[in-house]
Amino acid sequence: MYACTAAHKTLPMGTYVRVHNLTNGREVDVRINDRGPFVRGRIIDLSYGSAKKIGLVGPGTAHVEIVVLGVPNETTVNGKVQRTFVSGNYYVGDFTIQVGSFRDKENALRLKNKLAQTYEDAYIVVYDGGNDTFYRVRVARCTTLDRAKQYEKMLEADGYPNTIVVAR
Repeated sequence: MYACTAAHKTLPMGTYVRVHNLTNGREVDVRINDRGPFVRGRIIDLSYGSAKKIGLVGPGTAHVEIVVLGVPNETTVNGKVQRTFVSGNYYVGDFTIQVGSFRDKENALRLKNKLAQTYEDAYIVVYDGGNDTFYRVRVARCTTLDRAKQYEKMLEADGYPNTIVVAR
């Protein structure tokens, strides 16, 4: 909660990003350690500690710019630890499309079964959020972000407007 961490839908876990609050000009470097946000139009969820550093605790949301720094590579030179970042190709990986998320398992099963009639690899991922359990309905397994976005657009055109591309 107080660490400089964040949730992102597709960046690999352990990736560092710089988040720039465009409203007040403040910046924070954070490590991706979770998936989300599962809200259309939002690109990152910051931990409380990260949000506090860039002035987002009160307003809750803001327009931000995100720069991917990469995965850390630490070396020791003259007894001092130096951190550099190694960037990667963030457009290839293991992506899927989330179509819905339910607290009621039966609702998730109904949607999964409906999707399975038309789409490949319909499945449910169980997420225990501590106080609640969520049943996330997902379809497809894509190896590129571009293919996942195409699949997402196809689902939207077929009447599923709240789809979200996520990394598995």
